[in-house]
Amino acid sequence: MVTLLLIIIYIAFIGLGLPDALLGSAWSVMKSDIGATTEMAGYIALTVSLCTVISSLFASRLLHKFGTGKVTLFSILSTTLALLGFSFSNHFAFLILLAIPLGFGAGSVDAALSNYIALHFKAKHMNWLHCFWGIGAMTGPILISFWLNEGNNWRAGYLTVGAILAVIVVVLLFSLPLWRIFENGRSDVGDEKKLVSNREALGIRGVKMSMLAMLCYNGSETAAGLWMASFFIESKGVSAGTAAAFTSCFFIGIIIGRVFSGFLSTQVSSKNLIRYGGLMGCLGLFILVLPVSYWVAAGALFIVGLGGAPIYPSIVHATPVRFGEKASSSVIGLEMASAYAGSTLIPLLMGLIASQFGMFMVPIILLLLFGIMFAASEMVNRSYKLKSV
Repeated sequence: MVTLLLIIIYIAFIGLGLPDALLGSAWSVMKSDIGATTEMAGYIALTVSLCTVISSLFASRLLHKFGTGKVTLFSILSTTLALLGFSFSNHFAFLILLAIPLGFGAGSVDAALSNYIALHFKAKHMNWLHCFWGIGAMTGPILISFWLNEGNNWRAGYLTVGAILAVIVVVLLFSLPLWRIFENGRSDVGDEKKLVSNREALGIRGVKMSMLAMLCYNGSETAAGLWMASFFIESKGVSAGTAAAFTSCFFIGIIIGRVFSGFLSTQVSSKNLIRYGGLMGCLGLFILVLPVSYWVAAGALFIVGLGGAPIYPSIVHATPVRFGEKASSSVIGLEMASAYAGSTLIPLLMGLIASQFGMFMVPIILLLLFGIMFAASEMVNRSYKLKSV
């Protein structure tokens, strides 16, 4: 029964990842159809991210009242309806309105399922959980690429992803009894009186640097999914369909990296997974900054995804040992909030900078973000002199 529930959680995380890189992969064609400009994609992403932040703030209340299964079901359903709406949209304002349920749908499910895995399953499952997010995030651009090569039909791409999510909704609907039985069988529900407040958590040494690391990594991950296709089109001269396919290299790297990180996590500390992953990501981005061919650039983007793969799940997994189990739930909440803030602000700022100076700025900004993330993580390590976490 536990194994079946774990599989369903993995499937739900595929659904969470599916929409993440759709907009960036399709925007070069979408903007012409709806009369939008390049930077307007940033406003859609901003709306999604703001709604994600708002939704995440209410996640604990929703989970307490409805349970993880129902919250996950509603979140995926909201995302499904929004994407189906995207496929029929003819105006930028309509996309902004649809971005609201899209953001609310993603808001609570990420933190809820990540926390659920952290509490009830081994560390390897944390990496594998986010690996399944990568499968979804990789599949989205591939589907968009297929339909762009079939007459620039981005609408069919969104419709296809919406249909896949509808199937996941059905799976979640029939799994509700399983979620209820499993959750009712747990007796280790947190006692609110024992929780450390967010204000107290912020005062713990190293927490702010951990939040900064999450902000930079998640912001760079979201920005790469949104803007790398445009980078390949404008800086490397490839077609929209090819650029969308190349974007998937980033998510393929994340998937493979998280599969292997799951196995490595039994032998390698979270500290070193973050450290070596950050260095590998910086190497890939340095290559992207150079005037290399589009094939070399695609390989470098794969290296960036491979290096970044263990960073997010490893930071979350290391939190209880770094800052104490008593404070872990509050600190994880702050880390998630920082991650969402990064995915909200950084893609927008990157779009504004790139539209002003050129798409060649995209890998330069990403390299800077990875460097800050690496430095912040190392400062946390020095604060606690971690040897085995």
